[in-house]
Formats: sequence, C-alpha cells, structure tokens
Amino acid sequence: MTYLDKIQIGVDFIEANLGNDIQLNNVAKTAGLSQWHFQRIFKALTGETLKTYIRNRRLSCSLLSLEVDDNRILDIALEAGFESQEAYTRAFKSLFGVTPNQYRQIEGKKRWLKKIQFTPDYLRHLNQQVKLKPEIIEQKAMMLVGLRTMFYGSDSDKNNISQTLPALWDAFLPRIKEIQCRNDPYVAYGVVQPTTENTELLEYIAAVEVSSLTNIPDGLTAVSIAASRYAKFSHRGKPTQLDSTVNFIYSTWLMGATYTHTQGPDIETYGREYQPNSDESVIYYSLPIQE
Repeated sequence: MTYLDKIQIGVDFIEANLGNDIQLNNVAKTAGLSQWHFQRIFKALTGETLKTYIRNRRLSCSLLSLEVDDNRILDIALEAGFESQEAYTRAFKSLFGVTPNQYRQIEGKKRWLKKIQFTPDYLRHLNQQVKLKPEIIEQKAMMLVGLRTMFYGSDSDKNNISQTLPALWDAFLPRIKEIQCRNDPYVAYGVVQPTTENTELLEYIAAVEVSSLTNIPDGLTAVSIAASRYAKFSHRGKPTQLDSTVNFIYSTWLMGATYTHTQGPDIETYGREYQPNSDESVIYYSLPIQE
C-alpha cells in the first residue's frame, strides 16, 4: 500500500466520522501512520492542516442543514462540533465569506469544499512535475551535542517555527566553542522528531557531532542517532524556503518511492555550502528510510 493510499484511507475515515469526535491520532492510526507523519504529508499535499480540513469539512456539510429553514443555527452549530453559535458563525464567515443567515438568502445554493481524492494527477498538479532525486546513503551512527527545544511544525494549527527555531540557533551558535571533541567545526545539524507517537508536538535539536559524550556543557544535551539508510536531499535557495523542499519530499517523492519512513529522526545538515539569507545557500535534508 502506498502513502497515497494511506492518506486517502485517513480522509475516508474523517468523512465517515464527521458527526463524531475525531481524534487526530485515530485518523493517523487508521491510515497506518504516526500522527506526525500523517499530518506532515497531509499538510504538504493540501496546503492546510489536518485540523483545519476537518473543521472545514464539517462547515461544508452544515450547508445542507442551513438549506432547511426550520433548522435552528444553534443546533446546526452544535452538530458541526462547535461549542456555540457565535463560534460557528465566525468560522463559517471566515471560510465562505458570508454568515449562515446570509447564506440562507442566497439563491441557487451549492455545496463547497468537496472531499479530497488524492490522485496522481492531483499530485502532479500540486508540484508542477518538479523533479528532485535524493542521494541514498548509509548514515553511520552519530553522537551529537546540542540545544533542545519543543515546537509545532507547519502541519499544525499551532505552528510556531518562525518564533522557536531561529531563537534556538541564535542561542546555540555562541555555545559551540564550549563543546569538546567536535568532529567537524564547519558542520552543524538540526534533528527533527516527534516527542511521542500521538502528538503534534515536535522536538528539535540544534547540534554538532562529537567523538565522545563526556564533559557535556551545562544546559546542553546529548543525543545518539542510530545508523540507518537515509534519503538525502539538497535544498538550494534561501534557508527560509526549506519548508517548500520538505513539502516536496513528503508530498511527491515519498508518495512514489519504494521506500517508507522508518519513523526515526529527520536530519538537516548545515555545512560549508550554507549561507544565511542567500539564494546560493545549500542545506541537506535527510529522511530515514527502509524498503
């Protein structure tokens, strides 16, 4: 079964349970993926978070109820999973541009936001048939020392990457000189992984590789990366555009690859080719894979 099939299974599960309480981890579990990886792929494919998609599907389905004038808006709001009529009205207007009452006055009403079908043509449309091939490498085990933080990624409604990760690197870079037994003074890594299986909260470690985990400076943390096969991609362009490359990896390459993600950590590599705020910058982004 391909990743494309798994995402469609998740979408079908949402569709069958729109009237029930939908936990994001249950959507992912039904599809046979971890919550983080399901949300990451879904966001890359659709451009919106999983939680937003579920909310908008419920709003879309509520249009049918609004077309029956005898249905109270409060009852429709509660059925759609909103705690109040006011919250429902705000969300409805944000999505459709009119209030529920105004919608009732529109002649020739029609439903919006149909269920997504993830077809190969849809993928090609999303990515304009961009071609990007990774280098498949056997990554040796690594010992890293760095600074850790928790954050929410672009696949979450709580996305705080721009506030969290630059601040982490700003705090970590001046402390690199404190770390003993560094392997390469010109290379740093960003390690990305979920904190637990069923959560949106992610862990990020800005780190350097070391040959020994002794004498770790106060406030820094050690992490060991197991040896694994990785698909290593080159991101060429401004570092602020890295997420576009990651979206391609998850939405297109991983969809058609014969490999699957091992659920291990993703790794960003910043070496001599990295140039802050430059179109000539190169960052390497690697996914742990298995056949």
